[in-house]
Amino acid sequence: MESTRADHRAEAEQLVAALLPHTGAATRLGISGPPGAGKSTFIERFGLDGLARGRRIAVLAVDPVSKRGGGAILGDKTRMAELSRAPGAFIRPSPGGETMGGVARRTRETILLCEAAGFDTVIVETIGAGQSETTVAEMTDMFVLILPPAAGDELQGLKRGIIELADLVLINKADGELHDHANRAAADYASALHLVRPPVAGWQAPVRAVSALTGAGVGAIWDDVAHFRALLEASGGWSRRRAEQARAALWTEIGDGLTAQFRAAPSVGAGLAEIEREVMVGIRTPTEGARALLRDFLAG
Repeated sequence: MESTRADHRAEAEQLVAALLPHTGAATRLGISGPPGAGKSTFIERFGLDGLARGRRIAVLAVDPVSKRGGGAILGDKTRMAELSRAPGAFIRPSPGGETMGGVARRTRETILLCEAAGFDTVIVETIGAGQSETTVAEMTDMFVLILPPAAGDELQGLKRGIIELADLVLINKADGELHDHANRAAADYASALHLVRPPVAGWQAPVRAVSALTGAGVGAIWDDVAHFRALLEASGGWSRRRAEQARAALWTEIGDGLTAQFRAAPSVGAGLAEIEREVMVGIRTPTEGARALLRDFLAG
């Protein structure tokens, strides 16, 4: 599914088309947050709790790729050692590559594979690079934001771009010396979120202080997920959200396909190197260069 080989892509597309009638029943959870928030530790604790409840859990963890060497450590699976060994759980670490938004190139299709394989909960963990990681909200049903407790600057990181998309906010590490900090941060975020219009009518995103280390508060998250899904299904929002996910996937494929055709077009390749050189040395503006290349592409 993740291969870029043309023959593999053709087989993958046929597979997804064949499996499509068997997809859609799972709950898709997107989990994002800054590095160090404890996303992987939380997912393991949350997943183990779900397995104890009879769930089948699939985790799609996206790791950053080195801009210099192109490789990825793919260490999320090692950080979920207990969950990865548990029956009923599947963990797939994937490199993010050049895809923006904290997800991998074929995360959408991999979600469908996991659903067809019988997993009832699919968790997508983003790279964790910051405020731009909003693409995951377009391919999941519930967007969960995990934040570390702060010491006096709780609202410093409250950026509307990602907070507005959150259906649930978790302040992790509510244990030991950070217990009180986490609870204060949760109270501050809860107050601030009342000033933000909820992404779902009738649902004010809960803010909870949890501890992935001790498991405190983690069980209640499953109740939040169930209540959120029930609310959306009752209002018709669940089917609308799934329709929006499909439309977002369509436009992503259109954009990626056009970019691939653009790079491969002979009419573009003939002048691309020279225009790139002119832009790099300051003879031509990037806008002018792009317009010239697009003109050649469309004319060709």
